[in-house]
Amino acid sequence: MDANLKYLEPIMEQEQFDKLACLNQPKLFQFVRAAYDICEPERIFVSTDSQSDTEYIRRMALELKEEQKLKTAGHTCHFDGPKDQGRDKANTRYLLPPDIHLGNHINSMPREEGLSEVLDIFRGSMRGKTMIVLLYCLGPLNSIFGQLACQITDSFYVAHSENLLYRQGYEEFRRVSGNDPEIFRFLHSAGRLENGVCADIDKRRVYIDLKTNTVYSVNTQYGGNTMGLKKLAMRLGISKSLREGWLTEHMFIVGVHGKNERITYITGAYPSLCGKTSTAMLEGQTIVGDDIAYLKKINGEVHAVNVECGIFGIIEDVNPHDDPAIYKALTEPGEVIFSNVLLKDGYPYWTGMGKELPKSGINYAGEWFEGKKDGKGKEIKPSHPNARFTIRLQELPNCDPRLDDPEGLKIEAMIFGGRDTDTSVPVEQAFNWAHGVITKAASLESETTAATLGQEGIREFNPMSNLDFLAASLDTYIHKYLEFVEDLSNPPLIFSVNYFLTGESGEYLTGMMDKKVWIRWVEERVHGETGALRTPTGLIPLYHDLKRLFNDALGKEYTEEQYQEQFMLRIPQLLSKISRIEEIYRKEWGIPEILFATLKEQRARLENMRKEFGDYISPLVLSQANIEGK
Repeated sequence: MDANLKYLEPIMEQEQFDKLACLNQPKLFQFVRAAYDICEPERIFVSTDSQSDTEYIRRMALELKEEQKLKTAGHTCHFDGPKDQGRDKANTRYLLPPDIHLGNHINSMPREEGLSEVLDIFRGSMRGKTMIVLLYCLGPLNSIFGQLACQITDSFYVAHSENLLYRQGYEEFRRVSGNDPEIFRFLHSAGRLENGVCADIDKRRVYIDLKTNTVYSVNTQYGGNTMGLKKLAMRLGISKSLREGWLTEHMFIVGVHGKNERITYITGAYPSLCGKTSTAMLEGQTIVGDDIAYLKKINGEVHAVNVECGIFGIIEDVNPHDDPAIYKALTEPGEVIFSNVLLKDGYPYWTGMGKELPKSGINYAGEWFEGKKDGKGKEIKPSHPNARFTIRLQELPNCDPRLDDPEGLKIEAMIFGGRDTDTSVPVEQAFNWAHGVITKAASLESETTAATLGQEGIREFNPMSNLDFLAASLDTYIHKYLEFVEDLSNPPLIFSVNYFLTGESGEYLTGMMDKKVWIRWVEERVHGETGALRTPTGLIPLYHDLKRLFNDALGKEYTEEQYQEQFMLRIPQLLSKISRIEEIYRKEWGIPEILFATLKEQRARLENMRKEFGDYISPLVLSQANIEGK
């Protein structure tokens, strides 16, 4: 018998031991033993793929008051503490050996020092609790995309959430029994609780050990810090994929339905609260995923899968007009976990849900009433701006039937977008792969939001919308991105989008549902059915195409005045952005020279056009010679 398994046998209940032992996974046994020794739980529960184990986890989340039952069948609510409402970037660190440095963007510390600190915090953290061993597969089962993962936690809320978000992997572990597969490992403890929330927030830590593919998360309950298979696994996936020549990306996957029942699969990378989930959920299209994708090359094409099979989505502004499919799923019977919303008489309420909210109730800050302020005098909103919902994708009427396709889905376009009030046009196509990677993806900037702790509204550099999760140096990441399609004859087209452009009055120039039009234009460009206007920064739509698409998609009139204001070339802002991006990359080492050359060429094109037309240029003044395609 394996030595670690033999050690665990007298500790565990026979049923739980048998569930673990039949997997024949020595690395897994070692992880479970190490977690037991450091955390000192009262008992160990091993979750299989069975319905009875799933139901036990749901029941315990309610019995331990980590969740509370709501009036609608299947609905529950969880509250994180007032100081535990977003990803803790400051205390999320990579643990690196002394000879490894991944760049200035990486928040890191010496590996041995970090392990010593975090394991000391973990010591005894599960006394009197159950240690839950959860087994999952990131990506479809029995697929070249599949990645085995083990989450160990003392939170039944975390276990319940991950059972909605990820594919059960117990049988997958059994299928590869004895093959010694690579496993992503996650150890989490909520730590000491007071009134159901973490009491030692000052000792909140999220440490990532790339050497052993292990993430340690302690003294936190917020999903982005605790659900290991989400953004924490994404960091391990990025490290693995760059070693092996594929991509792990912060991307949705959506099936866009075009002419003659054609479905075109598109990915999109946007920072949190930038329209990512709402784009993936567009009415009339089918959703494959809204957050994390693995991309690999299969038979000369780029294919992608959704790592997850559920949504941990921001609920603010989800309403029946703008998000009918999500809203329907959130207001009808079915398994949904709400977090950090307002509760009143057993029902959830949130900001922007399209109806009047109660004047009082219970929220993440406790008893709430309209006008209530926190200790710093700031008014507390009914629901937190980063309040969430957790739901299986298959609960949604627009879930794509190929969600679990083991071969993945052919990707024909990739979109990069962020919050940009004054520079980029609503939609634009790159000239080619390298131009898109450099000027759309690697140059992405976005204003900060409530999804991370800290000040909101600050413009931040966020290449590929992946900087927070990047487990590599920027030079390695950009090199690998550029090389990814070198052997492909028809790589995906690259586009940028910007839903947040504002006019002189400060009002948004585009409506919330205008994204339907931008995505339709992208789909038509993939198939060569729509022309475009060449500008110094890329290819933009022609007015007559947008007029047609606005009428078809939204039943709205689209005027030349709107077109001119939305697609105006803002030369001073575009040049300033190039200068900002160049300055950032000049401070890094090893950045490929093609990046600086491409930005230099774009600057020259902008300056030449400025000499001819001035600082702000209407697309209507550009000559017919600039039109490409139909």
